[in-house]
Amino acid sequence: MLAFLQLITPPFMGQAGHTDQPSVHTIITLILSLLVVAVALAVVAPRLKIPYPILLVLGGLLLGFIPGLPVFTLNPDLVFLLFLPPLLYSSAWTTSWRDFHNNLRPISLLAIGLVFMTTIVIAVVAHLVVPDFPWAAAFVLGAIISPTDAVAATSIAQRLGVPRRIVTVLEGESMINDASGLVAYQFAVAAVVAGTFSLWNAGLQFIGVSVGGILVGLALGWGLTFVHRHMDNSLLEIVITLLTPFTAYLLAEALHVSGVLATVATGLYLTRKSSTFFSAQTRQEALTVWSLLVFLLNGLVFIFIGLQLHSIIDTLKSTIVHYTLVGLIGYGVVISLATILVRIVWVVPATYLPRFFSRRIRARDPYPNWRNVSVIAWTGMRGVVSLAAALALPEMTDKNVAFPERPLIIYLTFCVILATLVLQGLSLPFVIRTLGLKEDGEAAREEVLARQVSSHAALNRIDELIDRGEAPRDAAEHLREHYEVRAQSIAASAGDEGVQEESQLKTYQAIQQETLKAAHQSVIDLRNKGEINDEVMRRIEREIDLEEQVLEE
Repeated sequence: MLAFLQLITPPFMGQAGHTDQPSVHTIITLILSLLVVAVALAVVAPRLKIPYPILLVLGGLLLGFIPGLPVFTLNPDLVFLLFLPPLLYSSAWTTSWRDFHNNLRPISLLAIGLVFMTTIVIAVVAHLVVPDFPWAAAFVLGAIISPTDAVAATSIAQRLGVPRRIVTVLEGESMINDASGLVAYQFAVAAVVAGTFSLWNAGLQFIGVSVGGILVGLALGWGLTFVHRHMDNSLLEIVITLLTPFTAYLLAEALHVSGVLATVATGLYLTRKSSTFFSAQTRQEALTVWSLLVFLLNGLVFIFIGLQLHSIIDTLKSTIVHYTLVGLIGYGVVISLATILVRIVWVVPATYLPRFFSRRIRARDPYPNWRNVSVIAWTGMRGVVSLAAALALPEMTDKNVAFPERPLIIYLTFCVILATLVLQGLSLPFVIRTLGLKEDGEAAREEVLARQVSSHAALNRIDELIDRGEAPRDAAEHLREHYEVRAQSIAASAGDEGVQEESQLKTYQAIQQETLKAAHQSVIDLRNKGEINDEVMRRIEREIDLEEQVLEE
């Protein structure tokens, strides 16, 4: 038990820089305290009109300097083994395969092309700006900060109501560029540690680990589809969904292919097939469990980012003596600006040049609005994956010498994370409002279409059951009235009916809500009088809750 908690909890650092092993009680207290802080900050964030990931980072920064609070260093295993798989899997699960496939070209240009471009540009800038910064260490730094965060940009963009395509591109980029960035990171670190590097071998290995990871993910997804179809236990199925991302990631890593791409591929495959094997109860309960899990993991992730500043400063004080404070601040500013600018410089030509030179691309995908391009160019936040990669750098090379500029790499990585999260994250709402971006209504139109088709299908099925004599006419007519009202509601929301019908719909909904509240209260009264037990009350309560949920939709 203690060994497991020590794996998922960063070690505390004593005054002399020595690691102190915390007790189980201390570890559990710390985790629960951070979760309480994460929930409190998430509650406050809407009132302050600050995206909650940004507020969590700022809260972590302040917590790190509270007197008496232990200083601790983030354990990279905490990210790569515990946080990354479920967060990537959740993102893939909520991503539309159709939208992902339709936007595969821009996603690939960002997730692969921009990652390697960022690695090269940052390496050049770091080598030129920082005195005596070796090329090998510069490429390691570039690879570390090349992938964007899988949570920050999309969580902010979704809440601000931007066009769906922007969210799809940002989600797809952040899911895939973790893989390309970590592959580039592994090759850069290997070149420093071993002292050798072959671009040809690196390219072949990149293709191999990428394709291999995708194949492992698809194979696992296919197998799990078979398992889910032969199960009828909501609890066990949800447990399987919780274990799936870790299984995909660890299996792929054991086969020396990309665990990130394996996790993403599994999620995309299963989300496409889930409607054919999950029951309604399993879908509802799994959604609740995963929403809770993702919120807690995100809360801890962003607080952990902020908490690292204190330990990073202590490391700099003890290991970097030939840099001035002004110089360190200047290097952080330059590298952060270069990271932001390289994305802007890449996104604009990568968006317009392919369409300019290819008529087929223009016909299939016309020139996008420059406002959409501007938002994508500006949303390049870095996060915990970059920080974990920096902290995971080995301290020694194969030649038994210190890893070149390791403390400075960690410091510069943190500067980029802080600058992109705070600067771009806080300014993104202003940028979106200034550009006048809003939801394009495509999702709403598709939802109306789906609701109309499903309602008419239900009505047709009721007619078939009546004609066959397989359903009592009274019960069927009652259901028919329900679906006819629903169809009218959909038509009114789509603008197919007049103001009078829409007003009638709102009145009908208000009356139904009041009746559901009365029904709910009557069941509670029966429970309080002892005429029914709590199990019966919860069963009826669930039915009422589902009716109310449908009404609110």
